[in-house]
Amino acid sequence: MRILGLGVDLADIERVERVLEKYPRFAERCFTDHEREYAFRFANPSRRFAARFAGKEAVMKSMGTGWRRIRWKDIEITGGGKPTVRMSGNASRRAEMLGVTEVLVTITHTDKSALVMAIAVGDHD
Repeated sequence: MRILGLGVDLADIERVERVLEKYPRFAERCFTDHEREYAFRFANPSRRFAARFAGKEAVMKSMGTGWRRIRWKDIEITGGGKPTVRMSGNASRRAEMLGVTEVLVTITHTDKSALVMAIAVGDHD
């Protein structure tokens, strides 16, 4: 296994909370059903949404692209235990093109921020 890319992103939890309040459809446009169900199980879903948003950005960066090439819902960050990445659509095609077999993620929070690091890995040639 070799590292093909690295991405990191930081999301402000209060900012995500304000966006969710102002634009209720933001959650539907950016997060999968599974991500929304997971986040809404908690008293403060903004913390989980911020982590997933940062996770999606970090995954995109690890594959050398941004949100203009990959739809937000093409990347899913699972919750409840070790986070994992599920990809579909353009994200899956981009991963295949680069030889990415897995993207490893780690998530950490403070009261104000969520930080995610993503490492795109592939089989060694």
